[in-house]
Amino acid sequence: MLKHVLTLLFLACLISAGSLFAAEKSRILMVTQSAGYKHGSVNRKEKDLAPAEVAMIQLGQKTDLFSVDCTQDCAADMTKENLQNYDIVMFYTTGMLPVADADMEYFLNEWLQQKGHGFIGFHSATDTYKEYQPYWDMIGGSFNGHPWGSGTTVTINVHEPGHPTMTPFGKEFQIKDEIYRYKNWQPEKVRVLMSLDMSRCKPSEPYHVPVAWVKSYGEGRVYVNNLGHNPSTWADERFLKSVTAGVKWIRGDVAGKSAPNPKLSAAQQSAAKAASEASK
Repeated sequence: MLKHVLTLLFLACLISAGSLFAAEKSRILMVTQSAGYKHGSVNRKEKDLAPAEVAMIQLGQKTDLFSVDCTQDCAADMTKENLQNYDIVMFYTTGMLPVADADMEYFLNEWLQQKGHGFIGFHSATDTYKEYQPYWDMIGGSFNGHPWGSGTTVTINVHEPGHPTMTPFGKEFQIKDEIYRYKNWQPEKVRVLMSLDMSRCKPSEPYHVPVAWVKSYGEGRVYVNNLGHNPSTWADERFLKSVTAGVKWIRGDVAGKSAPNPKLSAAQQSAAKAASEASK
């Protein structure tokens, strides 16, 4: 009898410990340094935190899922030593950031490839290290212009509304935000989750424009979302819920495929060409 009771107590302790572990907050380093164009969403006015930074800090507090430290000093904070304090790194950045070569190599080749670690790239994260192949190979592509400016309302098709990061958007949605097109794009290495609907966007261009995608990176995970140019996007519940789901996906709390889907990109390329021709 005593043995049975002790066994039950032991199991209860294991369950309790597991619950505590599952509830442990993720630690996020949000990098918002601009070595090129400085977006309004990450512009600190009078030393106050920028809209994107405030949104992420508040989201962490609201969900009780993660804590966020914001930095605009990569040289000091994107180091091998400091990365040991974090599970996820977020970039809303531009240009060639002042990260030491050894630290960037460690970040890409070791830290990010660990299970439970992840990278979330917002908007101009793809306008960062555009000539540095290891980085754009990790993130999926490089900024190559934005025919759809910040005042443009675009229609976006969601290819996998069942993916946790896409559920908040439904099957399609409209939003006023700046949308990038890409070079160094590698459809064989990413899973595209949503794209511009060229049949309902002006201008209608003859190429596939992905808006969000995911990929595995070693045992780590990467989630990239082009949205976020306009400060209003950082108050959009759909976007914030998507970010929350992205954190959960990186943590392993929710399931979502990351296997590349190049056939989808090829089909989107064909559809874009047809839409562009029809619009002439």
